Amino acid sequence: MAALSIPQLLSRREGGVLTWTLVSALGLACSAPAPEPVNAPPPKATADAPPPVPVSSNVPAATASASASAAPDTKAPEGPTSCPADMVLVEGDYCTEVEHTCLKEWYAEQNKKQVCETFAEKAECKGQKVKKRYCIDKYEWPNKKGVRPEVMNRFHQAQVKCAAAGKRMCTESEWNFACEGPQMKPFPYGWRRDPLICNGDHLWDDPNMKKVEKRDADELARLWRGMPSGTQDQCVSDFGVFDMPANADEVVASEQNPNGRRGEFDSVHTGGPWYSGVRNQCRPKVYTHGEDFYYYFLSFRCCSEPDGKPTDPRTPRQIKDGWAMTKVEKLAQFSVDEMKEKLRLKAENKCACKDTDILCKTMCGTLLGPNAKDATKDTPRARYAGKRTKGSFKD
Repeated sequence: MAALSIPQLLSRREGGVLTWTLVSALGLACSAPAPEPVNAPPPKATADAPPPVPVSSNVPAATASASASAAPDTKAPEGPTSCPADMVLVEGDYCTEVEHTCLKEWYAEQNKKQVCETFAEKAECKGQKVKKRYCIDKYEWPNKKGVRPEVMNRFHQAQVKCAAAGKRMCTESEWNFACEGPQMKPFPYGWRRDPLICNGDHLWDDPNMKKVEKRDADELARLWRGMPSGTQDQCVSDFGVFDMPANADEVVASEQNPNGRRGEFDSVHTGGPWYSGVRNQCRPKVYTHGEDFYYYFLSFRCCSEPDGKPTDPRTPRQIKDGWAMTKVEKLAQFSVDEMKEKLRLKAENKCACKDTDILCKTMCGTLLGPNAKDATKDTPRARYAGKRTKGSFKD
């Protein structure tokens, strides 16, 4: 993790954040950083990294098999069956640039930004229409209803986990489309922000960054404000994808957009976490965290090609730059084959690790301490009686 102090996180997140569909600076109103008060304790310059693990040299660039899926939801799929049972098919015309009109907004002091509470029930496509057809996980990793979304993975670690399940990282636009649906809604559930539908607006709890960097199980448990996947009945998109904005933030792969803009990193954050002062919409993105970044509210989900087509586990940028999957494995510090073995053990409830083996616990998804408590609708929330303004802006 390229750790930053809290003030640095604020300035970097706010300074150059643009959603990838934007064509003007107006889009700065729709970036989505997490609330990080400036009085929080600064972390160390770098995180304690676990020792490297030997990398398999025979992993192909494209991984088509999904035989080692991460505890899939075995319920029979509804609708089109062009995707595995634990995924849903997303198909249609995706708009690269959408305009929404905000009717009511409030000011989040801790993030120095306006948060739109209510949008006009109309979205206008100002960009290009792009045909899309792909599969996406119903839930965040490990993609199983009733299980907590897994956090604390670096980008390449998440990528190797998706590859071990025969999948890949979702791209920005794929995440957007699966969230907003054909109507291009700002929230998967509609036009009015509701933190009780998709778990949000929790009080800030002053994380101990030194402990977070060391993956301290007790501190991670104390900070946990998430809800198990699929337990928010209304937090589902028109395509049938759950828990996309709020709850845990998610990381996706960057891509070249039609206007030629792209972030410095392959890692892009989307959806926003469970804290107050975050937009928790479909389109806002954060482009300022590198691939080594991990956090106690950052999760991910996987995508794949439909209709049984081979799925290349590399990101669009990695494919363009000629990466082999072995390079990703080296950065993740474990291979696809090693991760497949961990998934097998996990399915048998045998993915055990020594308490000091951080890499093993990262692979098994067991970093969160046993005292973690899931959020409920009765958990105290922070709401803001904000400014009311009218105006049109692009997100």
